[in-house]
Amino acid sequence: MIRHVVMWNVRGANQAEKDAAVAQLRRSFLSLRGRVPGLLELEVGADSSRVDYACDVVLLTLFDSQVALDAYANHPEHLRVKQEIGDLRIARHQVDYEVD
Repeated sequence: MIRHVVMWNVRGANQAEKDAAVAQLRRSFLSLRGRVPGLLELEVGADSSRVDYACDVVLLTLFDSQVALDAYANHPEHLRVKQEIGDLRIARHQVDYEVD
């Protein structure tokens, strides 16, 4: 299995705008549940620490294989989500690793 972790900072002139961006990002990604083959788990979390070096939101997913993760990159539902959230993000970080 492969754990796919993505963290973003989002646009917003104030906390209310950032909160709205995080909410949209959360809705978009949660809509993927049950729609992508090989996607076993999906969780979206918003940062509560508010420290200046923290990311605003994290996506934790678990795929049954590297092949499934690779297919996810071009899956129509994932491409739809990327389109929905494209201009909300100002920074993106990613880590993929094998899980026993």
